[in-house]
Amino acid sequence: MANWMLRVVGVLLLATALGLALSRAPDRPVETLVARWAPAPSDFIEVKGQVVHIRDEGPRHTGQGDPLPVVLIHGTSASLHTWEGWVKALKGQRRVITFDLPGFGLTGPFAGQYRPDDYHGDTYARFVLDLLDVLQLPRVVLGGNSLGGEVAWRTAVIAPERVASLVLVDAMGPVFTPRSIPLGFRIARVPVLNRISEWALPRSLVAQSVADVYGDPARVTSELVDRYFELALREGNRRALVMWMQHLVVGDGFEKVSTLKQPTLILWGGRDKLIPPTAAQQFHQRIAGSQLVVFDTLGHVPQEEDPARSVVPVKAFLGVK
Repeated sequence: MANWMLRVVGVLLLATALGLALSRAPDRPVETLVARWAPAPSDFIEVKGQVVHIRDEGPRHTGQGDPLPVVLIHGTSASLHTWEGWVKALKGQRRVITFDLPGFGLTGPFAGQYRPDDYHGDTYARFVLDLLDVLQLPRVVLGGNSLGGEVAWRTAVIAPERVASLVLVDAMGPVFTPRSIPLGFRIARVPVLNRISEWALPRSLVAQSVADVYGDPARVTSELVDRYFELALREGNRRALVMWMQHLVVGDGFEKVSTLKQPTLILWGGRDKLIPPTAAQQFHQRIAGSQLVVFDTLGHVPQEEDPARSVVPVKAFLGVK
C-alpha cells in the first residue's frame, strides 16, 4: 500500500512539474509590448520618476480646450484599453485622459520617488493627484472601474477641490460578499502559489478570469484575452498584483464617501459576480444626490463589455450629445 501511495504521489508531482513547465511565462520587458499595445495616441510621461503609459485625446488646444477633462482609471489587472469604447464616444466633445496605474498595463510597478510595493488605495490617490499636477489640470471629472473607482473616490476625498464630479463603475469600497472571484485573483492571494504565478501563467487561466467578470462570457474574444495575458507579463506586474492583494482591506475607509459633495454617477453591472449590485446601493445611499444606473445583463466591466450601452448615461451626465 505504501509503495502504491508513493507511486501516486510521484505521478502527481511529475504531472504538476510538467504543467508548470508547459505554462512557463517569464516576465517581458516593456519594450517588447509597446508596438502592439501602445500605438498612437499612446504616450509615456514621467511622474516623479515613474514612467506612465497615457493617452490624452479630444479637444485640448488653447482656446478650444475642455475646461473639465475626463480622467478615467481602470481596475485590477486591467489597463487604459478598457476605456477605448467610451473614449471613442466622448472625445469628439470632451478631452479624455486614460492611463495605466502603477503595477498594471505598460506603466509597471511603482518606481522613481514612490515607495516600492506600496499599493494602498490612498497611495494610488496621491499618485493620481501627482499625475494631474504634471498635466497641469487643476480640476477634472474623475471616473473609475473597480479598483479605479476606489482610487477615484479616494482622490475626491483627499482633494475635493480637484474633482468636479465622479463616475463610479462597479467600484470597490464597501464590504461585500462576492459570488465568484476570478481564479487569477484567488491565486494571487495564496502564499507559494502566488510566487509560482510570477513565472508560470497559463493563458487559459487568464481567459477563465476574464470570462468570470463578464456578464456574457461569449463577448470575450481571443484578442481581449491576449491583451490581459500579455500585459500581465509586463516585467514586475505579477509581483505588483501580489503586493496589492496583500494590502487589500475590503471596506477600509468606506465611511469617508459620505463626505463627498460632488455630483456622482454610479454605474453597475447587474450580473457582477465579483462586487454585487448591493454595493452599488451602499454608494447610492451614502453619496447625497447621486444617480444610479444598473445594466441588468452586464458584469463587472460594463464599459468594456458593452461600451455603446454603458456610455449613454455618462454622455447625459456630462452633457455630451
